[in-house]
Amino acid sequence: MDNLELSPAASVDSEGIFLHQLVASKATLPEVRLTNAPPFGQAVVWNRAQLAALLRAAAPDLNCTNWTGAATVRITRRERAFGEADLLSLLTAVLQQDFVKDKGELELRLTRPWTPRNVPDEVLALKVLELPNTGVTPSFIVRFELRTAHEILGTWQASVQAKVWREAWVAKSALKRGQLVAEADLTRERRDVLTVRDTLADFAAGDPTLELAEPLQAGTPLLARSVKVRPVIRRGQFAEARVQDGALQVTLKVEALEDGAPGQTIRARNPLSRRDFTGKVLDEQTILVSL
Repeated sequence: MDNLELSPAASVDSEGIFLHQLVASKATLPEVRLTNAPPFGQAVVWNRAQLAALLRAAAPDLNCTNWTGAATVRITRRERAFGEADLLSLLTAVLQQDFVKDKGELELRLTRPWTPRNVPDEVLALKVLELPNTGVTPSFIVRFELRTAHEILGTWQASVQAKVWREAWVAKSALKRGQLVAEADLTRERRDVLTVRDTLADFAAGDPTLELAEPLQAGTPLLARSVKVRPVIRRGQFAEARVQDGALQVTLKVEALEDGAPGQTIRARNPLSRRDFTGKVLDEQTILVSL
């Protein structure tokens, strides 16, 4: 191999120190790893003799007869500033994936300034070490660790405010209990749902099978409890009951004692015998009773 020109300084990442990183010439060199990279924030200095010894140990078949250039090389880690935007990006991604999941889109804001720090100029990973027992809330403190693929850089904590955004059904005007969802004055809005303790309602626009289960004020998001399947049989209504006993089927007129939607089980009464029983609602005229 031709003589190699030694650089006076080199910067590396946590993968290690490689021969080509120390050479100033443009010669094509094999991928030779000499040793581990120095810890971040520290430096190592090698003279030509030390470098030659490392090269003989790492690649004994590689014949390098002479070094030119600098007498020593100072090796440090590549670094960059890690600012508030970098922290929020990593922290948001981890909390979204591991804690918020599909509940909505997480948005974070620091409540105390983050002092930029120098970190290795390579891919960083953030690991959450401690959260409140209540998890992600509108305001909380999170303790976390930053690391590269090969080393832990340190642990810190941050005080943050959080919002979780998602599309929700919202009443545009005051709505009454029993009103059909398909006819209700509703709209879709992006809302912070982090403070909403109950599940939001989720249905297709104009669904004719649903009605409101409670009155709502204008601007109120619809919860799962706010809507219900529209009953097709109402309390006090007379319907046909089909009594099924194996292959035997008997029909009779009964009085519904409860509202019922298709698939729901309700109480009904035989007006002749005054006997009460339960049955499954099939449609607006039929209740199936199994003995």
